Amino acid sequence: MRTFVIVVAGLLSLGLAAFGVVSAQKAAAPNATMASNVRVASLAARVPVPVRQPVTQVAQARAADAPVAAASPAAQSASPAPAPSAAAASAPEHVAQNLPVPAVAAPPAPAPAATPAAKPAAMAAATPNGGSTPDPTAIPACNKPGGMGLSRIVEIDTTGGPGFGFEHFKQYDFLREKEVVLTFDDGPWPENTAAVLKALADNCLKATFFEIGEHAMWHPELTKEVVAAGMTVGTHTWSHKDLAKNPYASDIELAKQEIEMGFSAVHAAAGGAAIAPFFRFPDLQHPPDLLAYLAERNIATFSTDIDSFDFKLHKPEQVIKSVMSKLEKRGKGIILMHDFQRATGEAMPELLKQLKAGGYKVVHLVPHAPVTTIAKYDEMVSQQDKLSSNNTRPASNVFHTIGEYKGSPAPASANSQ
Repeated sequence: MRTFVIVVAGLLSLGLAAFGVVSAQKAAAPNATMASNVRVASLAARVPVPVRQPVTQVAQARAADAPVAAASPAAQSASPAPAPSAAAASAPEHVAQNLPVPAVAAPPAPAPAATPAAKPAAMAAATPNGGSTPDPTAIPACNKPGGMGLSRIVEIDTTGGPGFGFEHFKQYDFLREKEVVLTFDDGPWPENTAAVLKALADNCLKATFFEIGEHAMWHPELTKEVVAAGMTVGTHTWSHKDLAKNPYASDIELAKQEIEMGFSAVHAAAGGAAIAPFFRFPDLQHPPDLLAYLAERNIATFSTDIDSFDFKLHKPEQVIKSVMSKLEKRGKGIILMHDFQRATGEAMPELLKQLKAGGYKVVHLVPHAPVTTIAKYDEMVSQQDKLSSNNTRPASNVFHTIGEYKGSPAPASANSQ
């Protein structure tokens, strides 16, 4: 009986223990589920899902925040990756995928804008006044001691035969205040033309020469010197006839011949070098029908602003005074002189010196295109020397001195018998 009681008591104790375990498990299950949900929710709150930024914004932000980290890829791979926190490791998968941002290399910083001081040499060379490339329009400085030097070079388009010089033509004024153009008529002539050329060369200056056709044919070597010196060469008729008087006034063909033979002769004397389509009428007489003819030929007509009247003056100081006094009144202009006159050649060095001292500047005229001579008049000029075909050799090859009288011999001595 006693044994039975002990067995029943043991079974009862086991039953009560089993009931307690089952009850405890049922009570703990909801609490565990709630704790798990709260843990996940708290992780999501502490680790928010980042919004992706554009690549450039990300790169700029990283470069600004950690410039050292933008080192070489080798340095980046050598650095240990930070260990993920427990919260990040246990976060939901979609949150974990949004956390890493792909590494983007920062773009190179833009080059600083070039300052004027840092202007490249190549760019400077490309500018008109920089580097080793010269400005083709620049006039070089005069390399002669005390030389005046040119101020400007003006190109004349002679289309339609424009007229220049306010004594007769008022439309075109290309000169600025204190500017002058030097012009010389009636040459070339021995000694006088050479004196004018020397004075101009000593001052690095250029001028315009209106040559007479006959004079050019008489002294072609002088015409070639004028051209070689870089002067502009126009013409002044064949023989300096006043075309406003008869027979030329009543015979336009004869007048045209006087004009055209002048161009043909100067062109031939220059050895075929380019001659400007610049013309000056003798005595500054301009018959309207001849002006119309020159317009058809696209030849410009030149009058003057300041006439030196050097053909009436015989002393250099008179020529200088005539030019300077008229220039002081007018202030600028085309100056008419004559390299045919000896006094003008002698006056040139001092005249140029006074022009420079007075603040005047010399302008050189050049044509846009050379004149084209007419074959008929070229032939007329060649016929002026009917034996020209026999006179083509240089003078030094044609004649030379083989004997010369050096003076009277000493008188014989009275004792010499």
